[in-house]
Amino acid sequence: MALHISSGCFTVICQPRVHRIRAVASEGSATLNTVVEDKVKLGGSDLKVSRVGIGAWSWGDTTYWNNFEWNDRNEKAARDAFNTSIDGGLTFIDTAEVYGSGLAFGAINSEILLGRYIKERKEKDPNVEVSVATKFAALPWRFGRQSVLTALKDSLCRLGLTSVDLYQLHWPGVWGNEGYIDGLGDAVEKGLVKAVGVSNYNEKRLREAYEKLKKRGIPLATNQVNYSLIYRAPEENGVKVACDELGITLIAYSPIAQGALTGKYTPDKPPSGPRGRIYTPEFLTKLQPLLNKITEIGEKYDKTRTQVALNWLVAQGNVVPIPGAKTAEQAQEFVGALGWRLTDEEVAELRSLASEVKPVIGFPAEKI
Repeated sequence: MALHISSGCFTVICQPRVHRIRAVASEGSATLNTVVEDKVKLGGSDLKVSRVGIGAWSWGDTTYWNNFEWNDRNEKAARDAFNTSIDGGLTFIDTAEVYGSGLAFGAINSEILLGRYIKERKEKDPNVEVSVATKFAALPWRFGRQSVLTALKDSLCRLGLTSVDLYQLHWPGVWGNEGYIDGLGDAVEKGLVKAVGVSNYNEKRLREAYEKLKKRGIPLATNQVNYSLIYRAPEENGVKVACDELGITLIAYSPIAQGALTGKYTPDKPPSGPRGRIYTPEFLTKLQPLLNKITEIGEKYDKTRTQVALNWLVAQGNVVPIPGAKTAEQAQEFVGALGWRLTDEEVAELRSLASEVKPVIGFPAEKI
């Protein structure tokens, strides 16, 4: 596939508190520990975002999601998902230059769609709040700090914005990583971004990036990694500990394991496409005891499996999950993950059961 990196679009560059309130439960139900959700600050930056965000990986995609097609029906569903998310207070939206159909000439890019939805929304409500995060792709032919700034300006063009809230390195490059980190720092100093982060960085690379930016007085705000009840590699490889130690917020992508934790898929009805090679009938069979427990806990609080799985991540502290929303119904369900908390005992019980499930294979870049 031929790639087209636009250079013709000129853009003018001009610890929150959580209040816990014991709620009165209905007869026969659990006592719900309700929470008034404040925004969470991303790492040592000044940027505050909603405690749960939305991932826009699927918007425009025809390679992994949407059954290999994108049409007007898909776009309307994505637009509705966006608006429902904003209405529900999930105002932190994460995209990337390679999401959707990527950077191919004429492609329906996730950034383009998000920019379109933001523009439409602002025309109706100029004061609407949307926090945008996007990412730089460490493609083999991109070298040095200037490549980061060039890619960022192209992303701003597609988004129709003069700056973004969070700019991240999507994965570590085979080379050029020091230059990429310099580019993040330059982006902050030029006022193109409010905060910067990385994604799929292991502990060693994370600490190196943190120290390099620290010398310029710039905090490394986030590390976005695959993290869910059934993919807890960040807890096991030192990434979560390093994030907690350095004050870096962990953004959890695939927080409901691409649908596997929702109970939508069964051994008799596994997901189609590429996900079917990950979440096989054998894997889904072994997952059933955990799903049964998630269901049991959810029934106590009148919450869905999805809401329990997301709440488990929020309960870890310093974690912002970003489930992907393809429809308004999904977005509305994600809103219900907030406003309450699992007990410490329930968090531990779910982790214990999840540890009996062999984890799926993660993104290889995590080990570069």
